[in-house]
Amino acid sequence: MKIIECPRDAMQGLIDFIPTSQKAAYINQLLKVGFDTIDFGSFVSPKAIPQLRDTVDVLEQLDLANTKTNLLAIVANVRGATEAVNFNEITFLGYPLSVSETFQLRNTNATIAQSLVNVDEIQNLCIKNNKKLVVYLSMGFGNPYGDVWNTDLVANYTQQLVEKDVKIISLADTVGIAATDDISNLFKNLTATYTQTEFGAHLHTNNNNWQLKVDAAFKNGCKRFDTALKGYGGCPFANDTLTGNLATENLLFYLKNSGVETNVNTNEFDEALAHANQVFSNAH
Repeated sequence: MKIIECPRDAMQGLIDFIPTSQKAAYINQLLKVGFDTIDFGSFVSPKAIPQLRDTVDVLEQLDLANTKTNLLAIVANVRGATEAVNFNEITFLGYPLSVSETFQLRNTNATIAQSLVNVDEIQNLCIKNNKKLVVYLSMGFGNPYGDVWNTDLVANYTQQLVEKDVKIISLADTVGIAATDDISNLFKNLTATYTQTEFGAHLHTNNNNWQLKVDAAFKNGCKRFDTALKGYGGCPFANDTLTGNLATENLLFYLKNSGVETNVNTNEFDEALAHANQVFSNAH
């Protein structure tokens, strides 16, 4: 089971700027917990996401000496990827490919067709620089814009990504509207069809439906979950209101009850929870 903790997603929509030293201290605490990966920052336009304009400065303050946790950075175009691959500390680049044309334009200022070309170029950059590409299928369970969505559409884009040799694909419920049947069917079919591909779930949820969604993904082959402590976060380009991330503590509760080993240090996790309260309590 891989847990990808996402402070980047938790912070990106906040208006009040979190000081660089505070971001770094929080992520340094997360590095002690035992997560597989931390989605720590992004190489995108500071005009688009001003909260993360200090990603490089944060990276310089991270203590990676005594952690096995990997770092992932989000990129929205080839320019961002070209910058990100220069940092040896980063293992994964994450790229959002939406199955909704409207959202792809809103999120990356590019069409889906242009974005598929970007995937090729970013994949080549990753291979040349010893990085691994994670592609997020944004709006993977529907969208609020009226754009066409169905499971066959998601399967089609998955097939294209597999043909581009993308090894990790995360299905994103960007605005928290996924039906549990759709989660079940997609993970069941995709994990059975593409046995060499790692599939993840990036679920935006609330306290009323998180367990049903996690259950639908986990019981149908998903062994990779994106989370954020306290459920903070959401995509500022998706909708007028943010739908928070799957809370890390909820997933840990679910996995413990399912008898799944997570390698999480509970004492360090409790410290991280307390730290999260400090970081986010005054931010809006």
